[in-house]
Formats: sequence, structure tokens, C-alpha cells
Amino acid sequence: MSALPIKIVNCSSNPIPSYATEASAGMDIRAALSSPVELAPGERKLFPTGLFIELPIGYEAQVRPRSGLALKQGITCLNSPGTIDADYRGEIGVILINHSNQTQVIHPGDRIAQLVIHPVVSCSWVPVSELNDSTRGQGGFGHTGVK
Repeated sequence: MSALPIKIVNCSSNPIPSYATEASAGMDIRAALSSPVELAPGERKLFPTGLFIELPIGYEAQVRPRSGLALKQGITCLNSPGTIDADYRGEIGVILINHSNQTQVIHPGDRIAQLVIHPVVSCSWVPVSELNDSTRGQGGFGHTGVK
């Protein structure tokens, strides 16, 4: 598979994001910190990455949680996935929240999230007075049960 070229400026001392394996969908992104930062239980903070990207039109970058961080430390991305639009040129920031009952510490260079590049499909709305029926209809929010 050919790789999509994306311009990146790295103002941190961390390596640029890269895929850990050949089949990885996401690339780990790291905290660009000068010293450790505490994250108290229930607290949320915006963490800098030092990364700036220029996506081609028709693509987005999704900031997603890292499963190991969530499982082992109770830390996840608050708005997940966070969307980076193709026309955004600011620094990529990651909003982390601590769902554990203990203060957690994020150290400089810690892998705090993953970045997934994804194509975007634009739509054009077609106003109508009613929608076609479907088998599901208006059922939602667990209407099919748990078993």
C-alpha cells in the first residue's frame, strides 16, 4: 500500500509519529512537556504535542485514546475521536482525563494518544418531507437488548 504524504512540523524533542507495526492503523503521539504533569482523579487537561500538520483536502486526522493507557492508568482522551480538519494549522493538542481514583503522572515524551489519518466524505443534504421505512425504524438506545 502506498503512503499518503503529509507535511509535518515537529517543534518537540520527541520523534515524529510512526506506525509500530506494518498493520497499525494509528501512530502514537507523545506529550511535549518540559517536566512531569500530574492529572488528579476526574481532572482533565490539554497536553501539547509540538506537532503541526498539513493534511490534504479530503482527509482528517483523528486523535484517539491508547488502550493500554486507558486500561492500566484509567486515562483516556476526553473528546474521542478528536478531529483535526485539513485546514487546521495549529498545534495538535490532546485532552486527557483521569478516570482512575489515583493521581496519574504524564512525563515528557510519554505516548498519550494515537493519530489515525482517515478520508472524509462530504455530503449534500436533500430536504424531504418523510423518510423511507426500514426494518429498524426509530428503535435506538438499546432497543435490541443485551442478549
